[in-house]
Amino acid sequence: MSTGGPGEPRAVVVTGGTGGLGPSVVRLLLAEGVRVAVSYRREEDWRALADAARSEHLFGHPADLADASAARAFVDASVASLGRLDGLALVAGGWAGGSRFEDAPADEWSRMMRVNLDTAAHVCRAAIPHLAAGSAVVAVGSRAAQTAGAGMAAYAVAKEAVHALVRVLALENQDRGIRFNAVLPGTIDTGANRAAMPGADRQRWTSPEAIARTIAFLLSPRSAPVTGALVPVDGPA
Repeated sequence: MSTGGPGEPRAVVVTGGTGGLGPSVVRLLLAEGVRVAVSYRREEDWRALADAARSEHLFGHPADLADASAARAFVDASVASLGRLDGLALVAGGWAGGSRFEDAPADEWSRMMRVNLDTAAHVCRAAIPHLAAGSAVVAVGSRAAQTAGAGMAAYAVAKEAVHALVRVLALENQDRGIRFNAVLPGTIDTGANRAAMPGADRQRWTSPEAIARTIAFLLSPRSAPVTGALVPVDGPA
């Protein structure tokens, strides 16, 4: 279990730190003085994030988090870089949909479980032994998984499984003082979503920066009483 003095900077692992939402989370945590380690799949994505951040407190490690052994190696390397571990932001994930359940591609179910549920589960399993009392974990779930889901069965079920995992881990770790919560975005106003839905009304989309602020709050001691919560973050901001 990693520990550090009360005056030392907090240390947080961010999965999916090079995606659509992740960079906003990384930038905000760095601005708050947090030391951050991120996972990445493509070297060019990591270089773009690192060049934009220009911070000596940012560390990157390549990893396929859907593989349990790779996720453990990533967590161990992150703890070695950070010197301690105070939190996880489980941002990594993916979306697929557009077809009825029986018409969806054959691999869609396993793919959505792998990129959404398995990545979160593997990282949590590897990281919990490093987390001390006062630590916090925030997963990115989905508001659509709760309120809609038609045409995206695999995605909705995978994200609801993430929600269930958060609730279970919050209960299992409450006596240890480790908190688990999830944020539930709707449509995030990212470049990829704008390109995929060029004619959509973006007035109700939520900015990555607004979601990042909620994640940072739930990771911080300011939210100490909150655990086991599924927090909607699907309003316009």
